[in-house]
Amino acid sequence: MLRRIFNRPRERQPERRPVAAWYGSRLYAIGDIHGRRDLLDDVLRQIEEQEAQSDGVPSEIIFLGDLIDRGPDSADVVERVVQLRASGRPVSVLLGNHEEIFLRILRGEFSLLPMFLKMGGRETVLSYGITREEYDTLSNQALAERLRVLVPHAHFALFNDCDVMVFRGDYAFVHAGIRPGVALADQKEEDLRWIRSPFLESNADHGRIIVHGHTVSEEPEIRANRIGIDTGAVYSDRLTVLGIDRTRRWLFESSKAPGDTSRRRVA
Repeated sequence: MLRRIFNRPRERQPERRPVAAWYGSRLYAIGDIHGRRDLLDDVLRQIEEQEAQSDGVPSEIIFLGDLIDRGPDSADVVERVVQLRASGRPVSVLLGNHEEIFLRILRGEFSLLPMFLKMGGRETVLSYGITREEYDTLSNQALAERLRVLVPHAHFALFNDCDVMVFRGDYAFVHAGIRPGVALADQKEEDLRWIRSPFLESNADHGRIIVHGHTVSEEPEIRANRIGIDTGAVYSDRLTVLGIDRTRRWLFESSKAPGDTSRRRVA
């Protein structure tokens, strides 16, 4: 079944180049979480352990979007990210296509609710305290209005404050990808949150290495021009993280159960 969900890794491997320049402190990019608070807590624990083993300085964390939908704990995931930002740690959050639809509903576009529910939004709605009886009996508009009451202001503010693209050194972090042949400054937000083809097939030099999620693959995809780290956490129990510092890149992922050792390797 998972084979129908995951894209098979492509055999074509563009030539890899040395780790791109990055002159700031250590940073971590976290792939699509989709309501898996357990996996998020696990990778945050690993990040803290890595920090303790080095200089102890808090690293920047960049969430690539799609915090919500499909998994059971969307509201808890958003709350964890809100708390993380409030702690003073450098945190950037990209607006994924799932957050985009959710935010538009919270702003009053109730007609988008059926689309949202088909995208895995049912689990998000229930995670915010909508009862199953309400879910089954309320009209779409009534359900959306009820949801607007239940979503905390801090969560709404987080979605409103999300980035569309983050630049760090020779890297650009986006949710889905970019439109090849278009300058990064001229990219459309729709592409940054929704694109797959032709971005995934492109071997073009985009000016920076694009780090993205959105498109699921069985293993992280490391290309000369992009790094994709959505490994389908909600289905695979594998939430992937890319670490970057001044001299190296590395990948690691969540541990499925206590005592499991997550795979860690050079990117």
